[in-house]
Amino acid sequence: MKKERRILVMLLVLLGMCLSLFAGGKGEEETVDDGVTEIVYWQYFYETKKNLIDELIKEFEAANPDIRVIHQTFPYENYNTKVASSVPTGEGPNVINLYYGWLPMYMDAGYLQPLPEDAFPPEEIEAEYFPLVEAGKFDGKYYALPTAVRSLALFYNKDLFREAGLDPDSPPETMEEALEMAKKLTKTDKAGNYLQEGWGLQLNGQIHHWLREILVRQFGGQPYSDDGRTVTYNSQAGYDALKYATDFQLVHHVGMPNFMTDDVTAFKAGTLAMNIDGSFRLGTLDEIEELDYGVADIPTLNGVASNFASYWANGITSTTTGKELEASVKFLQFLLSDDVQARWLEAIGELPAKKDIALRPEFVNDPKYGPFIRGLENAHATMFVDETGQRQVWLDAWDQVVLNGMSVEDALNQAAETEQAILDRYYEGK
Repeated sequence: MKKERRILVMLLVLLGMCLSLFAGGKGEEETVDDGVTEIVYWQYFYETKKNLIDELIKEFEAANPDIRVIHQTFPYENYNTKVASSVPTGEGPNVINLYYGWLPMYMDAGYLQPLPEDAFPPEEIEAEYFPLVEAGKFDGKYYALPTAVRSLALFYNKDLFREAGLDPDSPPETMEEALEMAKKLTKTDKAGNYLQEGWGLQLNGQIHHWLREILVRQFGGQPYSDDGRTVTYNSQAGYDALKYATDFQLVHHVGMPNFMTDDVTAFKAGTLAMNIDGSFRLGTLDEIEELDYGVADIPTLNGVASNFASYWANGITSTTTGKELEASVKFLQFLLSDDVQARWLEAIGELPAKKDIALRPEFVNDPKYGPFIRGLENAHATMFVDETGQRQVWLDAWDQVVLNGMSVEDALNQAAETEQAILDRYYEGK
């Protein structure tokens, strides 16, 4: 019995020592963590962006040991839903990456706070950045700024050019040339099913931008009024643009939407010869060693050059305060720094948002970056109030013409009526 009692006492002593050590260890951990501010950064999942941000966070934390950044990504399709359910409760991110076309929606919902002007002086922003960043300015205050901006260019497969007897170093400069090349680059089976497309027509990719911001202007029109409140593409220029684009599928038979699922899949697989896409695609395509591709300026039409520009911006959520706000400002300043902007171009393919960096000779003269940077000279950034809804009207107009046989005039008038209602709802009372 005494022996059993001694064993029990020893066990209790050992247990007490373990508890003491455990408590001491927790105390030491709290001491180490004391003074460290943790912030959360959100972006949608895009592999090259995720990898670069992970690298950048390590560098930022090394230079700022009192700040810890938690990086979280979400599927593009669920991103806004996740934001809507998290930010108002204060459980979401401190710094958030969002598409510029979503800014009005985020502003209306109260998700963002103005960037502190002592850290982000408006006069410096307007002197250093491309003018399109002003889409992040509301009531005289900036709420979000980009590390990089995007424009469009023509991607083409050099191997497919060679197979078709075309010079791989001479991409089309005009749409007339592009159409003739697309015909030579298209392959179908006996039933008319595409084996290889000459021209990409993925409407929910970048082609709706080509239609609205490039073709409409190349036919002498303007998609919206100068203040962005009124749809103006329901005009002869708009009808000509939609007719011209849908003829690529209905008359010339050089492409169709959803070939091989989407344009990116088809281009990567070597079954799409030419495709209009954004500069952000460079990082992904460069990972495919067997893909020999080139990049060219968007072909002109009727002697007119035009382009579309967009960007993903970083803002600070409205529920971020105190030390988290200070840390968030530091992290955002780091993401907007000259060094990060230059590295973003090389790793992702998106263009530096600051003019002096983007216009460096090594970037402007680069065979792949150059066309996108040159495209910024005549690029327009549509001020969306509901990016998803405003994109859908163009997809619907295309389907009405191609699938339902509706006239381009009726289809575009219907699209304009729907989009005008979207704009009116947003601007009512503003």
